[in-house]
Amino acid sequence: MKRILLAFSVLALVLSSCGEYNKVLKSTDVDYKLEKAIEYFDDGRCYQSIPIFEELIGLTRGTQKAEDVYYYHARAHYCVEDYYLANYYLSNFTKTFSYSERAEECQFLAAMCSYNLSPEFSLDQTDTKLAINEMQLFLDKYPGSTLRDSCTTMIDQLNAKLERKNFEVAKLYVKTENFKSAVLVLDYALRDYPNTKYREEMMYMLVKSSYLLAAQSIEEKKMDRFADCVNHYLNFVAYFPESGYLREAENYFDDSQKEIERLKKVSNP
Repeated sequence: MKRILLAFSVLALVLSSCGEYNKVLKSTDVDYKLEKAIEYFDDGRCYQSIPIFEELIGLTRGTQKAEDVYYYHARAHYCVEDYYLANYYLSNFTKTFSYSERAEECQFLAAMCSYNLSPEFSLDQTDTKLAINEMQLFLDKYPGSTLRDSCTTMIDQLNAKLERKNFEVAKLYVKTENFKSAVLVLDYALRDYPNTKYREEMMYMLVKSSYLLAAQSIEEKKMDRFADCVNHYLNFVAYFPESGYLREAENYFDDSQKEIERLKKVSNP
């Protein structure tokens, strides 16, 4: 019996809430609608608040209430984790109300949207790169922000994801014997992320890939490509003179030098 009474009580509460919500939707009182929409947002009923804020955008445009409406409308989309739309509306708020005391918060949350959209390293990293750019834009715009350390930490996390992505892509190219692509990816990655934790293995893979690329090249390209292998080896050994990959790298280096000498004799008989 108690369970039945509880069920009826819950149903009555839901119906009462629905009736109130419909009343808000149908109301023509802007102040009342705004008050209730903010109330829904504060209570975590963000889905319910969004349609009301969307209507209020047109009703309050050009008035003093517009800033509140734009702000809560953008925040409501962030609340429901619709990060693509939230990013758009939050960024739009910072442009429309650039002098607002809420502009810094909205700029940060816009960057957070892209951060939250950043996928696993194995997937396309377009959103990751966008998040880094937006975080950096925030730091440039608000260098004294209390959120600075949080931004820096998140930028480091995002860059680590890109480093891992490049590392795994390079490994795949080596495994599938696509040495030309491996050399390109490794070369760019080592320039973009000089302090990466994968540096030792990536530099070794660069030596290996450049040697194997040279070995399978046509005669006209072998000289330059074996010379590239020699240079990559010298860089590798300068950074990691005691590397566990050193013996294998030396073999590629020695073979490259022998090939260079052979090619010199062929070209100058």
